[in-house]
Order: sequence, then C-alpha cells, then structure tokens
Amino acid sequence: MYVDKKKKRWPGLLWILAGAAAVALLWCLAVPVSGEDMSEESARAVKAAVDRCALQCYVVEGAYPPSLEYLEENYGLQINEREFFVSYEIFASNVPPTVKVIRRN
Repeated sequence: MYVDKKKKRWPGLLWILAGAAAVALLWCLAVPVSGEDMSEESARAVKAAVDRCALQCYVVEGAYPPSLEYLEENYGLQINEREFFVSYEIFASNVPPTVKVIRRN
C-alpha cells in the first residue's frame, strides 16, 4: 500500500492562526480598558477611602472629622494631591461630610 508522507500542513496551520486571531480580537473587544475608565475608577477609590476614614473617625470619636488634614494626621489617609483634588465639606459634626474628588490634568 502506498502512503504519501509529504502531507501539506498549511490548512491546519491556517486554522490555528485564524483561531488565534479570533481569540485576540474577542479579547480586545471584551476588555475595553481605557485611560478614562481607569481614572474614573481611581477617583471613586479615593472618594471611598475618604468616606471610609471619615466613618471610622465617627465610630471611634463620635464626630466626623473637621478636615481632610485631620484624617491624614490621625487615620493614615494618603491622597495623591498631584493627581486628585479632594473637596471635603463638613456641615456639622454629626452629619457625614460631602466629598468630591476631581482628577487633575
């Protein structure tokens, strides 16, 4: 029986390359991470950290902190001030502060 051992491997290789390209394309479409999305997420994380520290201060001391500097000195809050501007407005010691975080350019 005669068997041709010189089989062409191109069709199989083309299928593998096409599959890899399809997977790469699906990955790019499924994971759209842009710089704006990351900066918005970072701003939300900073706001959540400030809110969490303010609440911790309220639980421990019975009053919300008077300023952002108080949280930095006494509760270890660290904010990258070159990247974010944080507005911290307190109305009364028993009312949660209004916190706004804006990304600097």
